[in-house]
Amino acid sequence: MEYTVQKLGRLAGVSTRTLRYYDEIELLKPARINSSGYRIYGAFEVDRLQQILFYRELGVGLENIRDIITDPSFDGIKALKEHHKKLLEKKEQLNQLIANVEKTLAATEGRTIMSDQEKFEGFKQDLIAENEKNYGKEIRRKYGKEVVDKSNAKIKNMTKEQYEEVTKLSEDITKKLQAAFQTGDPAGELAQEVADLHRQWLCFYWDSYSKEAHAGIARMYAEDEKFTAYYDKEQPGTARFLRDAILIYTGTPL
Repeated sequence: MEYTVQKLGRLAGVSTRTLRYYDEIELLKPARINSSGYRIYGAFEVDRLQQILFYRELGVGLENIRDIITDPSFDGIKALKEHHKKLLEKKEQLNQLIANVEKTLAATEGRTIMSDQEKFEGFKQDLIAENEKNYGKEIRRKYGKEVVDKSNAKIKNMTKEQYEEVTKLSEDITKKLQAAFQTGDPAGELAQEVADLHRQWLCFYWDSYSKEAHAGIARMYAEDEKFTAYYDKEQPGTARFLRDAILIYTGTPL
């Protein structure tokens, strides 16, 4: 079956403006343009739009989606299996958050007693899901599935106090890193304090700490565009500065 841009938009629940934009950026081209100048989409384009919307639901950017689905090695069946797996993970996360809210309501209304551990289960699962969405692929590629799974298990087993401590550490690192960057000296006292805070933060996620692994993840911050974008969003060059501070802290050659 073939669709005009208006009919495909209604079918998929997206605007015609969106479909035209996808055409402009060569993310989703129509099968043909008819004699009246209308974009016409066929079965292939319908399937491709479904893939695009799956990736959008998972928070993948349009440029990355285009790179993925236009890659000659792109496997539609494999991609659907990955989508299914990610959606099940998202479902589990939502179910845990819903259960957490329901328990909180019951505790607030005096119908049950909720432990501190239970109060934070949903939030910990949310943290895991967010990490997986943003950096899971990169971390798994560098360190392997087993290391990431162990890290996620540590998050799940965090106590309320540990969760609060690691959250505060993250905030302290962000704040002090900004100040240290202004000094321009990765070997300075403030930058080295940031590196030590970063070590403490990592120990909440890693089974064991090593200077080599610490240096490795620091290099990844400066080499992987996702991590660089995160650290450089306020002050360009921050990712490289943090890398240098950590390499100095671990005694690793720059």
